Amino acid sequence: MATNHSDPDPYGTVATDVPKSKKSKHFVPLENNPEVMSTLLHKLGLSPTLQFHDVFSISDPDILAFVPRPAHALLLVFPVSQTYEKFRHEEDQSKSDYAGSGEGEKVVWYKQTIGNACGLIGLLHGVSNGAAREQVQQGSELDKFIRTAVELKPAQRAELVEESQVLETAHQEAAQLGDTSAPAAGDDVDLHYVCFVKDREDGHLWEMDGRRKGPLNRGALGQDDDVLSEAALDLGVRAFLKREEEAGGGELRFSLICLAEGFD
Repeated sequence: MATNHSDPDPYGTVATDVPKSKKSKHFVPLENNPEVMSTLLHKLGLSPTLQFHDVFSISDPDILAFVPRPAHALLLVFPVSQTYEKFRHEEDQSKSDYAGSGEGEKVVWYKQTIGNACGLIGLLHGVSNGAAREQVQQGSELDKFIRTAVELKPAQRAELVEESQVLETAHQEAAQLGDTSAPAAGDDVDLHYVCFVKDREDGHLWEMDGRRKGPLNRGALGQDDDVLSEAALDLGVRAFLKREEEAGGGELRFSLICLAEGFD
């Protein structure tokens, strides 16, 4: 199964159930571009040894072999379909709103309350969890932000994101770096970002989506499995794509980038 990078509009969606008129803030969407995402995180304080890479296939081992490993976070970008919306509501229906905080959390999850900010939320999920967290430079703006966020409940974390001028400025600058013209901040865009990470405590795969009620545990991984391993792909991206394909029967538009060490 190859990743489709031919979409004319490689941006993230509004990704919140709050009516637009009631949203406190909108961002210009981020293009799903490895250079854009890497630049944003490096500016905030992620070590330059890590960067994002395109993942052009999740079925061809020869193509997948070109991606540096281990992969610490995987960002999936996809159109918000009726199938996805139905599944999301059904799966969340029986769940309580996530209320975790502090060092005892399996993963650090951010609720999205800013329109068109699902790309930023995906990036925060990717660097706040797993092995990538150890690559955030001490004392950097990103380090200070994550340390503060860890101690907060989800509602307060969302406020922290909304009120962070550092994040907003870095996001605005990155949004102008894409290869295509960026939509306006208030425009609705039909694509959405979801991040997959592996927690450091139990080694489980988590689906991180600020539009859901909380982080989603997708199952256990082996000690040597990263987020691009066969086990992780089966539990995460492939399961998602299979559900969409079986329901819709049409062409699946999606793309993937992963966070890993840079090329020598």
